[in-house]
Amino acid sequence: MSDVSFVDTHVHFWERPHPTLTWVWLEDDFIHPQLGDTVLLKSMKQYAIDEFAAEVEGAGVSKAVHVQAAIGSEDPVEETKWLQAMIDRTGYPLAIVGDARMQSPDVEATIERHVEYANFRGMRDFAQGDYLVDPDFHRGYALLEKYNLVYDLDVFWENMHKAAAMAAKFPNVILVVDHAGFPQERTAEYFYNWQQGIAAFRGMDNVYMKISGLGMGDHMAGRKWTLDTIRPWVESCLEVFGVEQSFFGTNWPVDKDYSTYPVLIDAYRELISGYSESEQTALFSGNAEKVYRI
Repeated sequence: MSDVSFVDTHVHFWERPHPTLTWVWLEDDFIHPQLGDTVLLKSMKQYAIDEFAAEVEGAGVSKAVHVQAAIGSEDPVEETKWLQAMIDRTGYPLAIVGDARMQSPDVEATIERHVEYANFRGMRDFAQGDYLVDPDFHRGYALLEKYNLVYDLDVFWENMHKAAAMAAKFPNVILVVDHAGFPQERTAEYFYNWQQGIAAFRGMDNVYMKISGLGMGDHMAGRKWTLDTIRPWVESCLEVFGVEQSFFGTNWPVDKDYSTYPVLIDAYRELISGYSESEQTALFSGNAEKVYRI
């Protein structure tokens, strides 16, 4: 297997309690709509550079991208401020994908404050309503081109055609489909529908597939993932998006409940072992470095 370095494009850090930040999904009474009661995560009052570094040792990780996690905070820019201080002190996580209410009439003011921080690279918003076709959301989304930001999107297969239409409307904004579209079930019918969903993005040069978080779907199906259970999802992503527009992430430490970090990275390495060295480099680091400018 190749020993090419790995850029982890999906990690989450926290430090609880914090004077200006809140992580509502880690509070004792929060029940995740898909994963249920995430007891392991809630027991971890802090997960930041030291904890991450200890877990990734030996896995060949060279860089990381932090994706919006302090959901529920009064001011989303406070998370970027906290992360930038971490980067300045330690060199990690290198890229920040932050939070903003994209449908808000004053979202540009929030974006302007985010981009004052050197390592800010993109946005993710768990927006309200049928937002992928909402003119207010589109108005906010259009601003990403002006500020050279990417958009990380959580979207299920049922709405991928809407996401593809939005990406076509804004061809100069890079859209990243998180967690392979977060497939929820492990049935033949669901897999077929999901394949049809991701096919909506075929041929779109401004859309990238982030292959991450697949352990969550197996967990919801009542099992832990194996190389064989995640293989068809990974291979389908690569078939639609190609080596040029795909990359990997871990969703760490959320997926910590389903395996160790090195085991997951070794599985990724095995799944792409049939590709050339240059292709493996693109999938493991090159594409992510280009998209997130790191």
